[in-house]
Amino acid sequence: MTKSRRATTLSRLLLAAATGACLTTACGVLPGSSGDSGGTLTVMTFAPMGTKATNMPGMPGMAKAYERWINANGGIKGRKLRVLTCNEKNTATGAADCAREAITKKAVAVVGSYSQYGRAFMAPLEAEGIPFIGGYGVSAEEFQSTLSYPVNGGQPALLAGAGHQLGKACAQVSLVRPDTLAGDTMPVLLNAGLKANNSPEASDIRAAEDAADLMPQAREALAGAGSGGSGGSSGTGGTATKDAGTGTATPAAKGDGTSKATASPGPSGPAAGSAASPSPSAPSSATAAKGSPSSKSCVTAVLGARTETFFDAFRRADTTHRNPQISSVLGSVSQALVDRTGGKESPFEGAYVTSWYPVSTDPLWAPMRKVISDEAFGDNTVEADDSGAQTTWIAYTVLNQVVQKFKDGEDITARKVARMLNETSGISTGNLTPQLSWRYQDMRAVAGFPRLVNGRVSFQVVQQGRLVAQLGEQDVDMTAVLESAPRSA
Repeated sequence: MTKSRRATTLSRLLLAAATGACLTTACGVLPGSSGDSGGTLTVMTFAPMGTKATNMPGMPGMAKAYERWINANGGIKGRKLRVLTCNEKNTATGAADCAREAITKKAVAVVGSYSQYGRAFMAPLEAEGIPFIGGYGVSAEEFQSTLSYPVNGGQPALLAGAGHQLGKACAQVSLVRPDTLAGDTMPVLLNAGLKANNSPEASDIRAAEDAADLMPQAREALAGAGSGGSGGSSGTGGTATKDAGTGTATPAAKGDGTSKATASPGPSGPAAGSAASPSPSAPSSATAAKGSPSSKSCVTAVLGARTETFFDAFRRADTTHRNPQISSVLGSVSQALVDRTGGKESPFEGAYVTSWYPVSTDPLWAPMRKVISDEAFGDNTVEADDSGAQTTWIAYTVLNQVVQKFKDGEDITARKVARMLNETSGISTGNLTPQLSWRYQDMRAVAGFPRLVNGRVSFQVVQQGRLVAQLGEQDVDMTAVLESAPRSA
């Protein structure tokens, strides 16, 4: 009995000594460790797919294309990138499930994801110290959690930017938005931009997020547009033709002369401006105006995938051809949507669109386009014009730069990635955004959105079937406007 106990004790001592020697000489890699130069770096990208509301399949699709591309080129700092994807299902339960999967599979970050259920996914991630990098910006928690690192201004910047854009052209604005918690912040943000241009607050029209029939909202918006002034009809009779005097060109009408002779240079300087040059039929300053911009009525819809449904109903409801100016934001309107609905003959012809990024034809997107061409060939969920794919590309660019700052062979964990993000300044995204930093001194005093560090927006218009930079409109940082807005989240 005594000999047996001694033998057991001796075996344990030998095993402990062997394990210690292995750790000090690096004869193996501990399970779950990502510190070895030949190890694997696990991250997750989640988004809703196949739902009856907003879907963002381009985000997981772009993430997998990035994974294939980066691994074919040596990985990130010698580590193989492993991208987990998860269907968020557009539900709080789905968002929480994706977060728990990221935890279970030891992801060091969640990157380039979409969910309006910030409370559901951020709480589990925070408990495990997992950073959330470059979310789409649709939930308030993305701009509140100390473990969230947004790359754009999200819905706040887009809505405030839309107010800025419309406030310069419209006497009255009607906002059609989802009847959700995320949607409840939209009127406050849009009105902040309108107020900056001394414009009245927008009419607030709510719609069920998964509504199939949006004709009641279309009629209400049209009725509001009819009371906005005398500029409601251009007399052209075309349903795809916008109100003359809006500063846009259509096949049947000319603009009002408010446009400048040069395109906005955008964030990339002259290169971006040249990429967004207007078509030959763009409005000129010599074109006579039909109505004053201050008398126009405008309708903006921010309904995600349902935006198309709304404007189809809106077009059919406009039997008297009032043709008020229509507008939306990046994500609710895209180049793919314009192409799918008729291109030059699309009902979105002439629509104003507020965006975070340069137009998709800008040369700055060339690296992303090449990755899509090489690694996502045949995957129709990944499109270079898709704002979800663009955001995911930028988010993975940030991840790559942050990982490069670790020492060779250093163990990389979620908490270390978060710490590196907190300490690093001037992260470059190839001029697709301003340089990004999430240090304490970089935070801005935006009520409800303290993590917002990039409030820049660009202004675009659908012209001859293409989204191009709006003439005479430079990119604008909406942070100051948001700082002055009442708390909306």
